[in-house]
Amino acid sequence: MPGSDTPPSASHQPVTQADLSQLTIGVLGGTGPQGRGLAYRWALGGLRVVIGSREPPRAETTAALVGERAGFPQVRGASNAGCAAEADLVVVAVPFDGHAALLTSLRPALAGKIVIDCVNPLGFDGRGPYPLDVPAGSAAEQAQTLLPESRVIAAFHHVSAVVLEDPEVSRLDTDVLVLGDDREATNLVCVLADAIPGVRGIYGGRLRNAGQVEALVANLISVNRRHHTHAGIRITGL
Repeated sequence: MPGSDTPPSASHQPVTQADLSQLTIGVLGGTGPQGRGLAYRWALGGLRVVIGSREPPRAETTAALVGERAGFPQVRGASNAGCAAEADLVVVAVPFDGHAALLTSLRPALAGKIVIDCVNPLGFDGRGPYPLDVPAGSAAEQAQTLLPESRVIAAFHHVSAVVLEDPEVSRLDTDVLVLGDDREATNLVCVLADAIPGVRGIYGGRLRNAGQVEALVANLISVNRRHHTHAGIRITGL
């Protein structure tokens, strides 16, 4: 039930990766590095993926390349609107400056669906990256405000796009914090994270806590620049 942190009832069947095989995963902004990398990993795992873009021909070209690299033909390209309409589960991987306008335009198509927001509102200046002030509190909370009939979850903020797209990396070494107010939805998104070898999806709290998760990316970028790497995060003790 949305807004509940209570455990599922005894009759509730746990979500498994087999359940994901019945779903189509849409990636809005899927021609960008993060969206393209996530699409590649899920296609590599045999999941159906639709890549969305403002430019459908670009989405179709990207989908063909991703499908070929993954050895899995069930990757399609479409407009962002077509992607939102077709997908059962939708990932938002667009630049923050286009976030509000895109989600507002797709509100009817996204009604009733789980929407996974992985947008990081960051600015850059001569001193490096820094988190932007978002009136709603975070990009994910902005998404929930704009999509009141959707089940918005925050996740996949700290996964390196470079590592996701590298075919030489068979297993990633990172955890994904999954935040949201809908227990069933966070469980499903954790399983979606687990579908990428080497990744663990870990419940990280309510959606109101998404701001610091998004902002942490500025710190990771600084770490990566200093050490010339593509670091992620791990939660110890689990």
